[in-house]
Amino acid sequence: MILKYRVSLPGLKGFARVYEVKDSASLYSFHKQMRADMDFPQDQLVLFKAFGPDGEVSARYGIFDLGSGTIDAVTIGECHKKGEDRFIYFYDTTNVKSVIVTFEADAEQRPNVIYPLLVETKGPNPIEFENGYVAFEDLPDDKKKDPDDEDYEDDDDEAAEEADDDTEEIFGDDDDE
Repeated sequence: MILKYRVSLPGLKGFARVYEVKDSASLYSFHKQMRADMDFPQDQLVLFKAFGPDGEVSARYGIFDLGSGTIDAVTIGECHKKGEDRFIYFYDTTNVKSVIVTFEADAEQRPNVIYPLLVETKGPNPIEFENGYVAFEDLPDDKKKDPDDEDYEDDDDEAAEEADDDTEEIFGDDDDE
C-alpha cells in the first residue's frame, strides 16, 4: 500500500512537499529521503514526534529507542495502523528545527518507481525561510500588488522620479555661472 504525506511549515502557505511512501518503509528511509530532498543537515539527531487520532502525542521515534521503537525498526504502515497520521519531524533537534508531516490519502502504486517518492514541491527549502525568504501568498494583503491591476503603482518608478528631482537640485542650472 502507498501512503501520501504532506510536509509543511507551521503558518506558511509558501512551502510544501508531498511524498508517496510504501507502508513497509521505515521512518528512517523516509527521513533519509526528506533529508536529501530538503538539504537538511546530515550530522544531526532526528526525531519523529507522532500524534494519535485524539491530537495528543502518542510516541516519539528516534535513532535511539525512546520507548516506542527506533526509526529504523518502525514502519510508516505501523504508525498509520495506530492512527499516528501526523508527525512533527525534527531534522535538527539541537536547534529545534522541524517540519510537520501529515497523512493525506492512500495513493496508487506507480510502476518502475522507487519509494519514498517526492511527487509535489512548492517553495524553496526550509533553510531559505530561516534566511528571510517570504512567499507571495504569505505576505500581508496590504503588501500584495497585482501589476495587472489598474491601481497598481510601482514604488520603484516613484523612487526613480524622486531621484531625478534630487539630481536637478544638486547640479542646478548652468545659467547661474
